Amino acid sequence: MFSKIKNCTTAKDIWEKLTQICEGNDETKENKLTVAEQKYEAIKMKDGETMAEFDERFSAVVIELNSLGKEYINRELALKVMRALPKEWDVKTMAMRESKDLNKLGCMTCSPT
Repeated sequence: MFSKIKNCTTAKDIWEKLTQICEGNDETKENKLTVAEQKYEAIKMKDGETMAEFDERFSAVVIELNSLGKEYINRELALKVMRALPKEWDVKTMAMRESKDLNKLGCMTCSPT
């Protein structure tokens, strides 16, 4: 990293160079967002995975999306989690869907609102 910033003359120049190196240009950011959105859409609870483990994986994807500027409301997160659960959870997810306020549901640790 030092070799890439050693010729910068001000703190602002260093910051801008480091930001470009770490975050990339607009095209790179867009590609990162696309990959993160694909992970979000494809996420499913794995066989033998606990709810805590799934929530940790799900939260990581949501946090990544938030860092790239994509945010979801609690209702969207709750519905996504319910779609990602295996059939054994159908009775529980049906009860949650019938809940009057899905906005209060969401992943256990990543609620953005």
